Amino acid sequence: MSGNTIIELKNVGVCYTRKAGYMRHAKFWALHDVSFDLRHGETLGVIGRNGAGKSTLLRLLAGILAPDTGEVVRRTDRISLLALQAGFIPYLSGRENAILSGIMLGLSRQEVEARMDDIVKFAELGDFIDEPLRTYSSGMRVRLGFTVAFQADPDVLLIDEVLGVGDASFKEKSSAAMREKISSDKTVVIVTHQAETVLELCDRVVWVEKGVTVEMGEPAAVVQRYQESLVKAPRRA
Repeated sequence: MSGNTIIELKNVGVCYTRKAGYMRHAKFWALHDVSFDLRHGETLGVIGRNGAGKSTLLRLLAGILAPDTGEVVRRTDRISLLALQAGFIPYLSGRENAILSGIMLGLSRQEVEARMDDIVKFAELGDFIDEPLRTYSSGMRVRLGFTVAFQADPDVLLIDEVLGVGDASFKEKSSAAMREKISSDKTVVIVTHQAETVLELCDRVVWVEKGVTVEMGEPAAVVQRYQESLVKAPRRA
């Protein structure tokens, strides 16, 4: 793996305002000094304890958030965050929600409709695809959300703690499909707490702690130092 740089973060910071008491607000820097590059065709792992800023980082990469400091350079606009059920509307049918979700992920209506048979088959929805989403079980909604996001086939796929979803049989199928995509020439960023996943799938890993890039490099070495840090300090809630 040695592709061209597709996204570059330079000393990036993201600040939120949160309530700090009656009529008072305080600034909270979810990220305040993050720098790394993402190369075409690689799978990059992101590790760090809860509250380290990993999910904010994915939203930043996706273009959902803009940085308050620093710079994000993107050399593609086909970037999708695998956010299950994002934007689903209960009173619309599964088919209508699939079309809207696909458009949100960068597909045209015609592209979604051309893939609809594959979406229905993979999500195992059958005739339910034309029923209102409010009649779906939680498992059905998850299967539809995953399948539409997976069908978007972006240049860069961002995954937040999701490799396999749904019940046992669908989890096995969705996990296999995701691993096949990761092993292809697609560019993938995956946030995970599982060291085995990083070691198995990732070409490089970036360790983020308290909104700062601690280390980036070869997975085995970075994961080892990250795990050693967990032993030395109590895990954050």
